[in-house]
Amino acid sequence: MSFPARSLYTAEQYLESERQADYKSEFINGRIYAMSGTNRIHNQITFNIAGLLHSQIRGRLCEAYIADMRVKISSTGMYAYPDIAALCGESHFEDTHLDTLINPTLIIEVLSPSTEAYDRGGKFSHYRKIRSLTEHVLVAQDRCSVERFIRQDNQWSFSEATNLTDMVHLHSIQCDLLLCDIYDKVIFLSNVEDDTG
Repeated sequence: MSFPARSLYTAEQYLESERQADYKSEFINGRIYAMSGTNRIHNQITFNIAGLLHSQIRGRLCEAYIADMRVKISSTGMYAYPDIAALCGESHFEDTHLDTLINPTLIIEVLSPSTEAYDRGGKFSHYRKIRSLTEHVLVAQDRCSVERFIRQDNQWSFSEATNLTDMVHLHSIQCDLLLCDIYDKVIFLSNVEDDTG
């Protein structure tokens, strides 16, 4: 995420600009932040998860969206692009453009070195304010680690899977993800560096 421009924008100005832009930006507190691109590992993990979800929600009243679906956090006014947003039931959008989802029950973020602290902190703080959200998953790209936060009675519980044989159950959409499938075709850069060093 880059540094914002100095002037403040309204949500309407942001959406008008965003719908014509050649690149994606997020909107927080009147400021527009251009998003940086992703690398091969990030894309492979996101693709793997999307494929796993597709096969499990096919034929069910569930939907999953990848990185180009904007999500609005209505209570804070933030607009963000999670790597994956999903829900079972009817999708609700901010307007007739159908490009801004407002009721995800699951958000998955693949962590990048440049945004990991923000994804864990400020961004998750905004996501927790989405009333429909019951599950938030953080997937590391530099090691085998899937962290799952689930909302129960307004409290968030935490669990982590760190072995390729582990399975993560996504309660919000009744899907299962094996870590060996999430990390299929992924070679951790730290392993490559260890082998050569």
